[in-house]
Amino acid sequence: MTVTRVGLAARLSRGPIVLDGGLATELEKLGHDLADSLWSARLLRDSPDDIEAVHRAYFESGADVAITASYHASYQGFMGVGVGSEETARLLKLSVELARRARDAVRRDGLVAASIGPYGVVFANGTEYTGDYTGVADEQFAAVHRPRIDALLEAAPDLLAFETIPSIREVAALVDLLGEYEGVESWITFCCRDGEQLSDGTPVEKAARVVTDSGRFAALGINCTPPEHIDSLLERTRAVTDLPILVYPNSGRVWDGERYEWNGAGVEGFPPAVIAGWRERGARGIGGCCGIGPAAIADVASALR
Repeated sequence: MTVTRVGLAARLSRGPIVLDGGLATELEKLGHDLADSLWSARLLRDSPDDIEAVHRAYFESGADVAITASYHASYQGFMGVGVGSEETARLLKLSVELARRARDAVRRDGLVAASIGPYGVVFANGTEYTGDYTGVADEQFAAVHRPRIDALLEAAPDLLAFETIPSIREVAALVDLLGEYEGVESWITFCCRDGEQLSDGTPVEKAARVVTDSGRFAALGINCTPPEHIDSLLERTRAVTDLPILVYPNSGRVWDGERYEWNGAGVEGFPPAVIAGWRERGARGIGGCCGIGPAAIADVASALR
């Protein structure tokens, strides 16, 4: 059967979409220890079948989009554990193929978003959640991101997802970099430290304006941010942009980048009233990040549909 797949912008114009949930935390539930610099990206090499299984679980739960396991994958990171550039390119492309296989097995009209995590994943020391890029020259952002984008695009994902971007400098660098990729559909989401600011202290309105004015993204939003901040961030973002807004918060726990662990109490999902409130405040896509699993995504799908 031939399936006509609609792109992100067209899909969002028809109504709200359901994003998937946390990948790494579901892989941990399968027994994998991800406490190393590659995090979930290591399993592209060591256990790709489990990655595919998690993608499939999210599609079966009602997700419209699978976000690939390439968030923590970089040439520099893999080089640090002895993986060469050719193998790194293969693993980046494999991340797209795994999500595509899961999509095709469950719902062929679903989308595959190739994940590109922030510059800080190269160091895997928590700076990806703080945006403290002291000493990093602007051109270094593109030097890390460009080869990742090139490899992922070779696998023909439906779109690119720039995720958990913590710094206005990195936002601006990605806006410039996307000028090299005409016709590539993308979204960008920010990591925020409270209900007003990106992790580096930049007002979320400023970041949203930079993205909107560029005309290079199909959507913007917030991810891997505690759910209690989403209402405020949605209102502030909605006030300065007409782009569709996506939200996929984490469970509310705090990540310790030195010990590779989550601390504190968190939630396992979002009540229907909370999801309805996000919709009322302008969210066009809702899902989850670290700690939010398939059962929670099924609840999101039920609430939105």
